Amino acid sequence: MTLERKERGRRGEEAAASFLKKRGYQILEMNYRTRRGEIDIIALHKGVLAFVEVKTRTSAAFGSPKEAVGREKRRRISMAALEYLSRTRQTRSRARFDVVSVLDVEGGPEMELIPNAFELAYR
Repeated sequence: MTLERKERGRRGEEAAASFLKKRGYQILEMNYRTRRGEIDIIALHKGVLAFVEVKTRTSAAFGSPKEAVGREKRRRISMAALEYLSRTRQTRSRARFDVVSVLDVEGGPEMELIPNAFELAYR
């Protein structure tokens, strides 16, 4: 991954965190990493843990950012989420997977929140 893409992703995650806070999300962790995967944002929203994937693009020419969360990515996020729940002793907590789509355009990012974007993926 190029330095430019990493920086764009970081900016997208920061913008998404601010966007989520304005919608009542309490940010608990950012860039939670395990050997199984990474979760961009872990937040609490109305008593539910939200594992949030942030996808940032500069254009929709190759599809929207939310379409980039494929099966393998969902599986890796799911495995990291299960590890987080176990590590923090929250295995009985309500949880969901959200996606924030960030289109990084001139004039500022355009964002879309997709709550309950996907189910827990084992395979």
